[in-house]
Amino acid sequence: MVRNIREELEDREIITLCKEASLSKNSLGRKFYETPCNIRTEYQRDRDRILHSKSFRRLKHKTQVFISPLGDYYRTRLTHTLEVSQISRTVARALQLNEDLTEAIALGHDLGHTPFGHAGESVLNELCPTGFSHYKQSVRILEILEKEGKGLNLTKEVLDGILHHTSGEEAFTVEGRLVRLCDKVAYINHDIEDSIRAGMLNINLVPEDIIDVMGLSFSSRINVMVNSIVTYTKEGNINMGSEMGCIFEKIHNFMYKNVYLNKRSFSEEEKVPFVIKSLYNYFKTHPDKLPDYLQIIAKNEGIDRAVCDYIAGMTDQFAISLFKDLFLPRPSKVF
Repeated sequence: MVRNIREELEDREIITLCKEASLSKNSLGRKFYETPCNIRTEYQRDRDRILHSKSFRRLKHKTQVFISPLGDYYRTRLTHTLEVSQISRTVARALQLNEDLTEAIALGHDLGHTPFGHAGESVLNELCPTGFSHYKQSVRILEILEKEGKGLNLTKEVLDGILHHTSGEEAFTVEGRLVRLCDKVAYINHDIEDSIRAGMLNINLVPEDIIDVMGLSFSSRINVMVNSIVTYTKEGNINMGSEMGCIFEKIHNFMYKNVYLNKRSFSEEEKVPFVIKSLYNYFKTHPDKLPDYLQIIAKNEGIDRAVCDYIAGMTDQFAISLFKDLFLPRPSKVF
């Protein structure tokens, strides 16, 4: 008889996970039924599908905060995603939640981000008649766009956690709600580090009451926040405690004032609308230049939807290169 490792893992979850955790064997399933794997649980399969997807690989060339920074150590969407995954898994393990579900949600949460970060997202939201938000686009990628229009057929728990990772209604799983908070922990701390490296922030300007609680180093800040979440989360209510919540809000306000709204930080963002709008208008009038599967979407859902999907999937480098090819003259070849 062939050993069924998946069933052993499912039985192990019942013994080792807390009562609020999402058990793999109790998943609400996929849109299209698939025969279960004899090695991996449902959430492990989802994690692997996201990790091996094209949209995941494209994250390495998508802006996190600074557009195409000259340096090897600034975060991209990919490194941000990996940090969110690591922090989320650490907390999930400490709280005896489902690490595989947590990891799958974390790895897929930012797949829908546009080139040039939030600047690109704002432009597409303005151009697309139905609006645009990266968290909805992340789900759309996984349900429809991946594999040339076939989608990845993920579980409802993973898709729901990704859809609700940023604001508004919360995920129905504890793991989804955990990723939502750990995403904030990751970006606020690595944005501080990247801003200091870029010379846009002086650590000495950080208010003393924040330093007193959090410490000066990146690792110290992460450690304090993770410990706070583990300490104050009770019965599936993901929480970092009132004191840490106030400190986090102070850090967030400090970063908005000194970095996120700093014009010097985002001088290149002024060029983003022109690039995105130029590409958008070009493909609206040249739908035949879209990939085949997006031409099908154009017929079924409209050209605006198809063009939005195409541009949203581009990396910074691809968008810039394509813009140059389409709109800038090439040097003449003289023989």
